[in-house]
Amino acid sequence: MRSVTGTGLVVAALAATLAALLFPIWSFAGRPGAGGDVNTQTVATSFGPLSALDRDFVNRVRLAGLWELPAGQQAQQRGTVPAVREAGDHLVDGHASLDRHVREVAAQLGLGLPDRPNAQQRQWLRELSSARGAAYDRKFANILRLAHGKVFTVVAQVRATTRNSLVRALADDANRTVLDHISMLERTGFVDFDAIAEDAATASPPPSPSAPPPSLGAVPAPSPTPVTPSPTYSLPPPATPPATATGGATRAPAPAGTSGGPRQHP
Repeated sequence: MRSVTGTGLVVAALAATLAALLFPIWSFAGRPGAGGDVNTQTVATSFGPLSALDRDFVNRVRLAGLWELPAGQQAQQRGTVPAVREAGDHLVDGHASLDRHVREVAAQLGLGLPDRPNAQQRQWLRELSSARGAAYDRKFANILRLAHGKVFTVVAQVRATTRNSLVRALADDANRTVLDHISMLERTGFVDFDAIAEDAATASPPPSPSAPPPSLGAVPAPSPTPVTPSPTYSLPPPATPPATATGGATRAPAPAGTSGGPRQHP
C-alpha cells in the first residue's frame, strides 16, 4: 500500500513540474507583441499567416508616406524646373493613395502605425528645407531616388514571400507607386547614377531599405544649422487605433479633399 501511494506521489509531482514548465510556452505561443523573441514569430490571421517581415513592411510603408508626401509638397513649390515639380506631384498623389491603403490594412490586421517620421526621415526633410534653387533640385532628386531604390528591393522580397492576402495586395500597390516615383525622379535629369551604382556595390552589410547613404555625390552638403520644415507641408492623417482583426474588410475614411485613387499623369 505504501509503495503504491509513494509511486502516486512521485507521478503527481512530475506532472506538476511538467505543467509548470509548459504553461509559459503555451501562454505566449502565437501571441504577437508579447515581448522577446515571440514578436518575431508568424501569427495566424483570417487573411493568412502574418510574418515579422510582413509587419515590418506595413510599418515601413506608413513611415515612407510620412516623409515623402511632405517632400513632394515641398518640391511642388520649390522645384525650379517643371520636371521636379511634376515629380513632386507624383509623390503627393502616390503616397496619399498608398497611405490610405496601408491604414486600411493595419486596421484589419490590428496593427499599430507610427504618426510621425523617424529621426532619419526628419533629418532628410530638414536637409531639403535648407536648400534653394538648383541645389534643391539636385538634392531632392538624389535623396528621393536613392531611398526609393532601396525600398524597391524590400517590396519585391515581401511580394515574393508573404502568405497574407492583405500584405500581398499592399505590396502590389507599393510596387506600382515606387516604380512610378523612380521613373519620375529619373526624368528630372538630376539623378547621379554613378553614385547609385557605387552605393549598391559597396553597401555591406545590406543598408536599411529606406536609408540613402550620407554621401550623395552631386548633392550639396547639408546646412550646419538644420532648418525646420515649413508647417505648410502637412503630414498624412493619424493612423486609426488598431481594431481586432476579423475576416471582414473595413475601409478607412479618405482624407478630406482627396479622391479614392492616385491622379493619372501622362
